Amino acid sequence: MSHKPVLLEETVSALLVQPDGIYVDGTFGRGGHSRAILSRLGASGRLLGLDRDPEAVAVGQALAAEDSRFSIHRGSFGDLGRLLAEAGLESRLNGLLLDLGVSSPQLDQPERGFSFMADGPLDMRMDPDSGESAAQWLARADQSEIATVLREFGEERFANRIARAIVETRVQSPIRSTAQLAELVARAVPRREPGKHPATRTFQALRIQVNGELEALHDCLDQVVDRLAIGGRLVVISFHSLEDRPVKRFIRRESKGPELPKGVPARAVDVQGRLRPIGKSVRPSAAEETQNPRARSAIMRVAERLP
Repeated sequence: MSHKPVLLEETVSALLVQPDGIYVDGTFGRGGHSRAILSRLGASGRLLGLDRDPEAVAVGQALAAEDSRFSIHRGSFGDLGRLLAEAGLESRLNGLLLDLGVSSPQLDQPERGFSFMADGPLDMRMDPDSGESAAQWLARADQSEIATVLREFGEERFANRIARAIVETRVQSPIRSTAQLAELVARAVPRREPGKHPATRTFQALRIQVNGELEALHDCLDQVVDRLAIGGRLVVISFHSLEDRPVKRFIRRESKGPELPKGVPARAVDVQGRLRPIGKSVRPSAAEETQNPRARSAIMRVAERLP
């Protein structure tokens, strides 16, 4: 399946792209959103792409060779401040886009180990040159740790059963392939959700664990407000509640401002928030869901930096 950017028009419209603005695509992928942003930038505008995946970075380097307004840096959006400094972007940003989760090209390559749809090495790293693979983590984590990850990152109600099966299996032979793990989970789960493979939640949980995805999201959100210009936009596309919930809470918290103890006198300016939510959450249209089934669970939230 070719890569189709989710909520493309909605995303670019939400960013309010200014011709001379400075923007960051924190999840470059194959550049669908970036190309749409560039189409609205003027000659003095600037767009920085970030991605951990070397294949995505290679696509970004080819784009940068064609368009001097664009540059690509390899790294996680969780290191936003450092990567901006490396790119020489000390000015405030007019917009930051995060399209969270795993990309279609990553899912569609069995050798990356993200999917149980085809057999491949149990890797799951977005950056295959750093950190430990899912197979390596499963080989060393204890049963309680595995169960906790499956429960918290996969919302898997049979986490204990699956963790026990993993530990019992690895005593006999290492779990090294996606098919091995998917079959193991299918045997361990007593009841199946209609229309969903029993290993879906386990694969999601391991991917989040291996890549530190939620930690990177929290780190990025902690840095973003101070780096947005007045009127700058934060646009985040999430694909499950574990991603969407912290984004929603972050925007709500930053829109309320600091909480002061009861009875402490304060001027309105002292307690106003730094962000304001823009509209309601946005979901793909029925037409987009039909054309791109992977867009079905997408939800977009937008916030704007206040003075």
